[in-house]
Amino acid sequence: MGEESDKRWKGKVVVELAETNAEVAWTVVEDFCSIHKWMSLDTCYQLEGTLGKPGLIRYCASTVDVENTPTLKWAKEKVLAIDPVERCLTYEIVENNMGFKFYVATLKVLSNEEGGCKIEWEFVCDPVEGWSCEGLESYVESSLKVVKKNIELAYNTP
Repeated sequence: MGEESDKRWKGKVVVELAETNAEVAWTVVEDFCSIHKWMSLDTCYQLEGTLGKPGLIRYCASTVDVENTPTLKWAKEKVLAIDPVERCLTYEIVENNMGFKFYVATLKVLSNEEGGCKIEWEFVCDPVEGWSCEGLESYVESSLKVVKKNIELAYNTP
């Protein structure tokens, strides 16, 4: 689980996709501006930059219920590095209304010997008011499980 202290939080979650090969899972991860198709987000679209290149910035948003009031939560996220050979993408949150001051995440898609793959989501961030490191890691894990389920439904149904 994640580390919590006065310093930066670090966490890492992994999901296994036994029936999905790494190339297929990578097509989802590298399509940075289409994550709303795989996660529980209302929208995600390209703001600037070039698809598949560092510097690409996306806008993601969802309406969530905060104390019985619909509230828009949004973030602008920038690709820092992308490596299709290693199937690895690193991004940072550059603007948001969720309390993140510093957040960088790396997603990796790794092959396994049985023909499936796993997706790793590792993050480092400054503490976020109203969250714990464990709570953030749990949120990342639940988000990654949604991505896994949707990939499996899209690519592994007969």
